[in-house]
Amino acid sequence: MSVSRPDRPLFDGISLTIESGDRLAVVGINGTGKSTLLRVLAGKQAPESGNVRAGREVRVAMLDQEASLPVGTVREAVIGESLPGEPLAETWEAEAVLFRLGMGEHLDKQTTELSGGEAKRVALARALVVPSDLLILDEPTNHLDLDGITWLEERLFEYRGGLLLVTHDRHVLDRLVTRMLELDRGGAFLHDGSYADYLEAKGNRAEAAEAADAIRRNLAKSELAWLRRGAKARSSKPKARVDAAKALVAERSQGPARPAELHLGYETPRLGDVVIELDQVSAVAPDGRTLFSDLNLKLDQRERLGVVGPNGSGKTTLLNLMAKLTEPTAGTVRWGTTVKLGYYAQYPSAMDPNARVREVVAGPDRPPDWTDARLLESFWFDSDAQWAEVRTLSGGERRRLQLMQLLASKPNVLLLDEPTNDLDLETLRALEDFLEDWPGALIVVSHDRAFMGRVSADALVLDGQGSATRWPGGFDAWDQHRLSTRAARSATPLGAKKRSGKGDSRTKPGGRSPSTLNRLIRQSEKDVARLERRKAALLEELATAASNPSELGRVGTEVAEVEEAVAVAEQRWLDLSQELEG
Repeated sequence: MSVSRPDRPLFDGISLTIESGDRLAVVGINGTGKSTLLRVLAGKQAPESGNVRAGREVRVAMLDQEASLPVGTVREAVIGESLPGEPLAETWEAEAVLFRLGMGEHLDKQTTELSGGEAKRVALARALVVPSDLLILDEPTNHLDLDGITWLEERLFEYRGGLLLVTHDRHVLDRLVTRMLELDRGGAFLHDGSYADYLEAKGNRAEAAEAADAIRRNLAKSELAWLRRGAKARSSKPKARVDAAKALVAERSQGPARPAELHLGYETPRLGDVVIELDQVSAVAPDGRTLFSDLNLKLDQRERLGVVGPNGSGKTTLLNLMAKLTEPTAGTVRWGTTVKLGYYAQYPSAMDPNARVREVVAGPDRPPDWTDARLLESFWFDSDAQWAEVRTLSGGERRRLQLMQLLASKPNVLLLDEPTNDLDLETLRALEDFLEDWPGALIVVSHDRAFMGRVSADALVLDGQGSATRWPGGFDAWDQHRLSTRAARSATPLGAKKRSGKGDSRTKPGGRSPSTLNRLIRQSEKDVARLERRKAALLEELATAASNPSELGRVGTEVAEVEEAVAVAEQRWLDLSQELEG
């Protein structure tokens, strides 16, 4: 199969077989054609060349990146009809899945009244309950809360047909996938194994390419030196040899898809002592529920706060209050005079689909210039992409463009609401690297467990029942407590079921795979290092706060909390290491 878009080919000459029991993930940087490939395989888009052949009576169910639902109620949209009066799915199962995905209270709501995230969850429910032999999912974890993602993992774990998915959730990739198809500038590379195996294979491929390129360069230098000895020496060479030498000199390796690191390092204005303070803040949902009440929150200059909780618990409402986009039901929100806020919304304002990328960056008041071109190149928009119309960009490329606009405004306080949605894995890792050392204050809402584990030092837990609790040690400490509590209540611990289908040998009965444990151990090491850095910064702050009794008490309390979090993280590392050895 081959498909292109106006400025470049997406993939060319791909041949692929998917069998029952396969667990295949498609990966690659934004704009390489992942979503397009899924639509082609689902029969929703025809390839420009080649064809797709399905087995006899094979049933395909798909969750598209852009959810499209029929007009009617949520219940009707999921049950559907194959023939007039003949439902596609059982009503009880459709309702059960909708409840699991956080849509149980909206069964009779019209699909035209749903938000983008709600529509995506309804479309996911529809794909899951329709009988299928091949399940194709494009970013299925977007807009799910942690309980929903955990349940989805279990559901897909037990699915007997072929599974094909695109996702940025590295936990999902590592647990469910047995093969990875990487798209790279028109080509494709198939890797056996999990996400960790794919990363290793990709690194080996890059090293091999560098070695081959070094050999070519050395040969080119030798041939070029010989050709330059003089006309007589050149004339004694056969013409074919001379042509081959010139071709070798001219040959260049393709190089990486993105030749440099993502440039996120912008100057950050200094923050004063007061950042954002919430005093006795309360918020009520449109349906009258109390989201949280009497919330006191004081952010410091290097805040790393992850906000977690089930869908509908008020996470986005809290960010809107901090951004002063809405007013609290009670209490006050105060900004420091030096705050320059950057808000990366879950549903950003739409861009003109006919505008070119360079025009979006320059804005409506001036023509694009060379500074815009340089900025775009640093964000992996090459010269061709800069002239592309917004409508031709992938969902991930649009999100990266919006991220670039936000960081280019040089904020010193970042509010990020589900920033990982639709970003490719390379952009995601670059964003994590940036946020880890960024000197401003960060408040982030995300259900991406790997992302939250890396960027959050504390967690603010909204329970959906009106309570908000600050949890020292960040997302990982809270998530470990959450899972331990759940396992204690359950007779069957999470993940204890035996896996069916291909890939059973990767996981010990009742345990986790070595690749999963190695990844968790690496993450635990990073957590310990991050907490130790936080402890060192607090100890420095403690030394300067000696003359202020109230400040001394606050910092001393934080030091004690961080020390406890370090102990928890070190114990977790030890437990994981023992599990791996056992």
